[in-house]
Amino acid sequence: MILIAGPCVIESKEQLEIIAGELRELRKSKEIDFYFKASFDKANRTSLESYRGPGLEAGLQMLADIKELFGYKILTDVHETSQVEAVAQVADAIQIPAFLCRQTDLLVAVAKTGKRINIKKGQFMNPADMRYSLYKVLKTQGEEIVDYETSKRRGVWLTERGTFFGYGDLVVDYRSLPIMRRFAPVIFDATHSVQKPGGANGKSGGNREFVEPLALAAASVGVDGFFFEVHHDPDNALSDGPNMITPEKLKAILEKIFAIKETLGV
Repeated sequence: MILIAGPCVIESKEQLEIIAGELRELRKSKEIDFYFKASFDKANRTSLESYRGPGLEAGLQMLADIKELFGYKILTDVHETSQVEAVAQVADAIQIPAFLCRQTDLLVAVAKTGKRINIKKGQFMNPADMRYSLYKVLKTQGEEIVDYETSKRRGVWLTERGTFFGYGDLVVDYRSLPIMRRFAPVIFDATHSVQKPGGANGKSGGNREFVEPLALAAASVGVDGFFFEVHHDPDNALSDGPNMITPEKLKAILEKIFAIKETLGV
């Protein structure tokens, strides 16, 4: 099972080391293909005054340090084609943010790196139409067929993270999981799915109490992996605090996910 976990944004080297240390046992699990995730820049924050991160150069150095210290595979996101080459020097997997899932030049640039790619489904997207974002990557890599096995072999994933439900709220349509899984491995992003975009006076709110039930529901439907943003002190996090969970809560949820997978054979 693919597991992507880590803080929303890099706040400091010390913060990364604390969280990475608390996730150490996950890397040792033979049942988990673990990727440590953190963003060096949150380019789509609601407000200009919101904290964005340390930036490309400093952020990538911190992620490289975590990679060396803990032996983790690293996943981080890119927002511009100019960032791709530098990110590919550090990251084992590169993420396309949900708002940018249709950006052709960005998808093509990331496809050329040969790295694993995680494309987050836009909150505005029909899940069936994510095949076209996927095709931009696979076509760049010389593939003509868009199906699950081709995407898996190429290391391209699609991530469900909820769909806009009016203003300031998201809802998860669980039909999207089997729909997208027809043509790619699917990751379920349990923490962003409880986000309330723009719901906290110039920044996103959220409700972390629903992370667990949404994740367990996804496990019962069947997915290839999970995405959880975690923080050792979510209430004081500089980004996405209301929807992040602690490492201890993550481990408790994972136990239940594996129990569901074993019982249902999904």
